[in-house]
Amino acid sequence: MKRQLGTALLSGTALLLATMLPAAAQQGARISNDVVRIGVITDLSGAFSDQSGRGSIAAAQMAVEDFGGTVLGKPVEVLTADHQNKVDVGSAIVREWIDAQNVDLIQDVANSGLALVVADIVRDKNRVAIFNGPSVTRLTGDKCTPNTIHYAYDAYALAKGTGAQTIKQGGDTWYFLTVDFAFGHGLEENTAKIVQENGGKVLGAVRFPLNNLDFASYVTQAQASGAKIVGLATTGMDARNAIKAASEFGLTQSGQQLAGLLLFDTDVHALGLEATQGMYLTTAFYWDRDDETRAFSRRFHERVKIMPNMGQAGVYSSTLAYLKAIEAAGTDEAGPVMEKLKSMRINDVFVKDGWVREDGRFMREMYLMQVKKPSESKYPWDYYTLRATIPAEEAFRPLSQSDCPLVKK
Repeated sequence: MKRQLGTALLSGTALLLATMLPAAAQQGARISNDVVRIGVITDLSGAFSDQSGRGSIAAAQMAVEDFGGTVLGKPVEVLTADHQNKVDVGSAIVREWIDAQNVDLIQDVANSGLALVVADIVRDKNRVAIFNGPSVTRLTGDKCTPNTIHYAYDAYALAKGTGAQTIKQGGDTWYFLTVDFAFGHGLEENTAKIVQENGGKVLGAVRFPLNNLDFASYVTQAQASGAKIVGLATTGMDARNAIKAASEFGLTQSGQQLAGLLLFDTDVHALGLEATQGMYLTTAFYWDRDDETRAFSRRFHERVKIMPNMGQAGVYSSTLAYLKAIEAAGTDEAGPVMEKLKSMRINDVFVKDGWVREDGRFMREMYLMQVKKPSESKYPWDYYTLRATIPAEEAFRPLSQSDCPLVKK
């Protein structure tokens, strides 16, 4: 009888300890200012607002809600701001967020120039930034930091996917329509190099000013080149205007094909399949890939009336991963959280078996898509046919070519 009583007491003690451990762990957790704050800085009013903007904000909010709204017993808040595509405006907001409002994570940053500045800010102030909007590869190159992750895509992956894979599809001669500033130059140079490395030829290029409205002369030059693929080294409204002009001048009807080097579902939706049919593009996410992506995307659509693109789905995924890292680290301090993020394998609606490389590059497979003909689309937002799946190690710049100071040579 005494032995049974002793066993019961031990079992009761073990149960009590088991129920106390989570509470004790939370009491030992370190959350600065008793709240985790995530600042989504994005384009709400300019050329990139469709591809980021309110969709990126909704994605972050959905992630917080799906996580439960708290982490380690503390609330999670989402702050939002419009950087207006001005580096000085955006950097001032980020500094104020960190200094006055104790923001822990800077999210999205849909502007490459601003992203390079934010990388320095979070390094100096020991916070975390996860970039889903910008494409500039310097974020995992000479501007890499221990505090930053480049998550959804980058210019190298877009160039590698579209350049190399379209050659395999027969598109072995290229001509570029390039927006005349660093972003466009980088897209053209990366893609041209990959085209040539894979046995293709670049027949020429023409450059146009940012926010250009008249593409007639540029499209006729591309037609005259005879190139099988006309690469659009631009994005946003410039890409849309170029595609409209190409359709109006019969470029694709004459047998040439357009390749969007940074094109989103929202661009195809805005232009329609008649204008975009046959185009090639590379993406990290397609809403209609499987039952899981469809379920998530329909929830997203209920909020913002568009289907999520790769940047917005990346915001959702990386926000979830960040909160899981805080939970695992027992703190929102940047160093331990980044250590956890770099040790995790991430599996969610955006990615299967993704991981963060030592240079801060998030590694995941990419997809070459071709835009459907109007007759092939069966329902709203049914826009793409998968042409190739590109493994992560093939899609992104190899570490052997990296100039990131964090990479061990």
